[in-house]
Amino acid sequence: MTEVTIKRALLSVSDKSGLVDLGKALAARGVELLSTGGTAKALRDAGLAVKDVSEHTGFPEMMDGRVKTLHPTIHGGLLAVRDNPEHAAAMAEHAIGAIDLVVVNLYPFEATVAKGAEREEVIENIDIGGPSMVRSAAKNHEYVTILTDAADYAAFLGELDQTGGATTLAFRRKMAAKAYAATAAYDAAISQWFATVDQQEHFPPVLAAAHTRVTTLRYGENPHQDAALYVPRNPAVTGLPQATQVQGKELSYNNYNDANAALELVAEFAGAKPTVVIVKHANPCGVATAETLLEAWKDALECDSVSAFGGIVATNVPLDGPTANAICEIFTEVVVAPGADDAAKEAFARKKNLRLLLIDSLPDAGRKGLVTVPIAGGLLVQDRDAGKIDKSDLKVVTKRAPTERELEDALFAWTVAKHVKSNAIVYAKDGVTAGIGAGQMNRRDSSRIAAAKAREAAETHHFSEVRTVGSAVASDAFFPFADGLMAAVEAGATCVIQPGGSIRDEDVIKAADEAGLAMVFTGMRHFRH
Repeated sequence: MTEVTIKRALLSVSDKSGLVDLGKALAARGVELLSTGGTAKALRDAGLAVKDVSEHTGFPEMMDGRVKTLHPTIHGGLLAVRDNPEHAAAMAEHAIGAIDLVVVNLYPFEATVAKGAEREEVIENIDIGGPSMVRSAAKNHEYVTILTDAADYAAFLGELDQTGGATTLAFRRKMAAKAYAATAAYDAAISQWFATVDQQEHFPPVLAAAHTRVTTLRYGENPHQDAALYVPRNPAVTGLPQATQVQGKELSYNNYNDANAALELVAEFAGAKPTVVIVKHANPCGVATAETLLEAWKDALECDSVSAFGGIVATNVPLDGPTANAICEIFTEVVVAPGADDAAKEAFARKKNLRLLLIDSLPDAGRKGLVTVPIAGGLLVQDRDAGKIDKSDLKVVTKRAPTERELEDALFAWTVAKHVKSNAIVYAKDGVTAGIGAGQMNRRDSSRIAAAKAREAAETHHFSEVRTVGSAVASDAFFPFADGLMAAVEAGATCVIQPGGSIRDEDVIKAADEAGLAMVFTGMRHFRH
């Protein structure tokens, strides 16, 4: 059946947005309105004639409203195959009238959980009758129209206008798909709540998760790939999807990916002195902490000014005019910050293509959570890398202990290395990255590349000496051989921070002692792939 005329509708909604206008439009077409509780009251208050579901079924609501629509008269009217003689006979025998339209949105379970309600209230906001009607109507979409989102009311009324009071099969199929997505997401939220509140298995037997599409993107990582942005239905943390885009072109897939990498790193410095992170292809190419944001920007840029071209910038404090003007001196794709003053906004406005994103607050760098990686035929799931260390966690393994300044630089370099693709080597001095080596297949090459970056920066910016001299160097995993360590010695580093744990640790420690290095073990690895 291609077109189905709407003659009887059942409306039962928690979100009453657009309800009255929809009810009036249906009533104007002579559609009989069935409803329950607050929905019926809202329609009657608007002067519309409404028949209670209990009157329609001949069965009263009971058990504090838990049982209202769970009745054969309702579900028979929804599930009957209209051109099936046996179904038609059963409807006639039991006085079951066909229901052509169901308008239902579900109890606000997720909102109830989000506000911290007690268990009893949360349980009472698990909708039973609503999902049952939604699923019945969606299953029988050949004959029944289901609406679960007020945003679809206008399109539905447009269907009625175009067809003289009916809906097309194409529209009903589209709404059915959306309805099942809604009930699946609803059940996923309930499943997640039970797993969390009852402290069930860390990794549940079935991983239930639901995300809502925010927007489609121009393309994916490459132009031949399609892409879209989704968010959790009730995100536990705010980030780029919740940011305010003040100006600039729409964000691309790569913009989101790189800006998130920058935001996650700069969040490690929440509450610290002004810090600037510059990211390219999801790897930091310069990070600096200073007394002023402008100074931090200049220091971060000098680490690798070539790679910074076309990069992403993130700050841990609101942007000011001088810093914004300095950023505008080079081509920058995206700037992310927890605020910006008027002078900064005016400066960026001169770069109309630059995307300026302002967030209310930095995400919690230590937050717990799960991250996933799709693989052929499956999905890898692990805890988010929220590991952090401080001075008390460090184990001095060399004859010489690091100085206070070396410790500060070591911890700074270690924090940055956590966000660099493995194998990661980061040199840092005085709160500034001197050189970053990322993504190499062996640690020695990463160490040499980082040192080479530092030498190039010294030549470009006419430093009196290469910044790796007297620096601390961080390695995201242990040095399997002393050669990677010796590359750091050649670069002038005086302190090393690494996880330790190699079967050749003693050889590496011996080499460090012979070179006069101070070295500390963290006991924690930060692989990043």
